[in-house]
Amino acid sequence: MSTIVLAYSGGLDTSVLLKKYVLEGHRVIAMTLDLGESDGTAGAGASAALNEVKAKALALGAYDALLIDAKERFINDYAQHALRANALYEGVYPLSAALSRPLIATLLVETAHKYSADAVAHGCTGKGNDQVRIEIAARALDPAIATLAPLRDSPLSRPDAMIFAEHHGVPVSSTVAKPYSVDANLWGRSIEAGVLEDPWAAPPEDAYAWTAAAENQPQHAEHLVIDFDEGVPSFEGQCGASLVATLNHLAGQHGVGRIDLVEDRVIGVKSREVYECPGSIALITAHKALERLVLTRDELRFKATVDQKYSELIYDGLWPSPLRTAFDAFNGSFARRMTGKVRLKLHHGSATCDGSRSPFALYDESLATYGAGDRFKHDAAAGFIELWGLPLELEARVARQPERPRNGAPVPAA
Repeated sequence: MSTIVLAYSGGLDTSVLLKKYVLEGHRVIAMTLDLGESDGTAGAGASAALNEVKAKALALGAYDALLIDAKERFINDYAQHALRANALYEGVYPLSAALSRPLIATLLVETAHKYSADAVAHGCTGKGNDQVRIEIAARALDPAIATLAPLRDSPLSRPDAMIFAEHHGVPVSSTVAKPYSVDANLWGRSIEAGVLEDPWAAPPEDAYAWTAAAENQPQHAEHLVIDFDEGVPSFEGQCGASLVATLNHLAGQHGVGRIDLVEDRVIGVKSREVYECPGSIALITAHKALERLVLTRDELRFKATVDQKYSELIYDGLWPSPLRTAFDAFNGSFARRMTGKVRLKLHHGSATCDGSRSPFALYDESLATYGAGDRFKHDAAAGFIELWGLPLELEARVARQPERPRNGAPVPAA
């Protein structure tokens, strides 16, 4: 008999896996995480649903079932680092699912150590990104613990899973036949499968849960002021998980954060994904605006390249890499200057900055103004232009010279 820690969602696939392991004589620890699946506004309803998942695992024969509230850890140790990197995969997706996987792997390994388990297991298939992210992170933490991927090694169709569930008393939710596959945490909600697999098909409105359709959005814009203290955001005294949950609600009412992306998966195929990320999009928009105010031009240009690579590392499952850690140190070097306020305007599906200020602002109105207070030395511009354009002038001068033969002698006149 071996001890296995299973990442358990309570859905059909992981419930069947749990029961199979129990029937095979293994001792199973079912680990369920609360990452703010209900957009973080949770409340009694979401808590009750998660407690039902725990109770279901025990009823299926789990040796133990853990329900871990990891919302603050997720935001502080993962999402905050991604925010400092303005992390948007392929310039669009805030990496909500990808960010959660290294945390899931970390808690699997921590739980395995607690129970002296031989292996950890997940319900990812062989086609997805998450198998890569969870297994690489788990191996980086403790290569001595085996990582099991039963749905990759022996794919299980939905009809076969239903038959197994019926034969072995596995409760099947009435939502098993739902038209989409949904994964959610505080940083965003991803929706795939069903009609969404056709990139020409517009996403049906019933695919969305966190963002309002255009006809249901407020007619007037709403303004929010996001405070940053050394890069850490807050709003009206809220920070961490509660801040993101609040922004999911407020920005979601205005339809902010709807994303329809044909993305490049880790394994090499393209996939059509639909996302709702109102809170994370709002925060990244505000963070970028503050950066533009306090960082130099060269810092911004170089950081844009680093940010893109940071996003790729997260998406590709390389969160444990030394390069990502080095990028965190790079982004952390700006922290002191990343202090200030950004005013966001939420309106008709967009979050835009319409005001920013900081004690570290590099904006000087007396240099930028065209009014009476202008202190810019206009006569210095002529010399700057002459020196700045000198290399191009020299190149153009050489290009206009007569063609010369290889021995250096002038070409004879015709």
